[in-house]
Amino acid sequence: MTSTQRPVRITDVAALAGVSPGTVSKALNNTGSLKEATRQRVRAAADKLGFVPDPDARWLAARRSYTVGLLSADAAGRFSIPVMLGAENALAAGEMSALLATTRYDPVREAYHLKAFQARRVDGIIVTGRTTDPRPPVDVDIPVVYAFAPSSNPDDASVVPDDTDGTTKIIQHLLATGRRRIAHVGGRPRKHTSEVRAAAAVAALADHGLRLVSEPMFGDWSESWGRRAVDQLLLRHALTATGDQLLAADLVRAERHQAELSDLDLGLDAIICGSDQIARGVTDRLRELSIDVPAQLAVTGFDNWEVMALSSRPPLTTIDLGLEDLGRRAAEQLLDAIAGNPHHGIEYTPMELIPRASA
Repeated sequence: MTSTQRPVRITDVAALAGVSPGTVSKALNNTGSLKEATRQRVRAAADKLGFVPDPDARWLAARRSYTVGLLSADAAGRFSIPVMLGAENALAAGEMSALLATTRYDPVREAYHLKAFQARRVDGIIVTGRTTDPRPPVDVDIPVVYAFAPSSNPDDASVVPDDTDGTTKIIQHLLATGRRRIAHVGGRPRKHTSEVRAAAAVAALADHGLRLVSEPMFGDWSESWGRRAVDQLLLRHALTATGDQLLAADLVRAERHQAELSDLDLGLDAIICGSDQIARGVTDRLRELSIDVPAQLAVTGFDNWEVMALSSRPPLTTIDLGLEDLGRRAAEQLLDAIAGNPHHGIEYTPMELIPRASA
């Protein structure tokens, strides 16, 4: 008698194990970035159901296209393009080609591009974005590495710039040049980058028995915020120095009292900024107020965005994120994963201090 019972499918194993079909494929083929407990749970479910992989499917899975998908959420490319250039260099050294797609933070576009990558049988995917805020992981049955924008799954392979390292180097540079009264002007509040850089500044100063002159300030990643932050800082410290609120406000306006403002003890000798855009706004406003940079106040940026850093007056001392090196490292991790040696967790890449005339 012929049995009419249908064969066990990969979706059946996924349902029993409580995972996606893509995760089942990774577990049974020993690919991807999975916890060992997840792999064991999937294998146990497959054994219980008597799942037998299709040998033709295994043969197809063994085929290599020698292409990798580069998936970016950053349409402007300010951060993702250098990451991708570094990744492409490393992939080319491994005789791999790259296919680029942008999602523009649209989940529908992302799903479409992921499906297209799989249809083209790419060997792996590098996912990047324009912020270091953790993002949801993608669910595919091929290796994935997250570059710059880490996965929210701590077991996934992510390569992220070390903001703590960069901020610490800024503080060390300022202290070496004799600065001790330092203010911090950051970007958007409750953003990962803003919070990490501010916390790193506090910690680095504490290591030397120092503290910021005031709580870290947060606003926006813009020149206009940098200008407003200068007025807020100077008003606060001018008021402390003069004890006269009206006089302090008039000094900050600097319409009739630039000489007095330039002679006043400002209460601080350095402003570290969360981005080069903010820092350029800071230097512009200080120049309007006839406050000399760096003689009276040192100013530092972050990101080494040359269109901002070099056009600032004076050019900005800043931190280079090393994005091409970060992309190269992400590609190296992906090549390891494709070869069956996946990485797990976050790897932080170092930054470089770029000294210029502002500090």
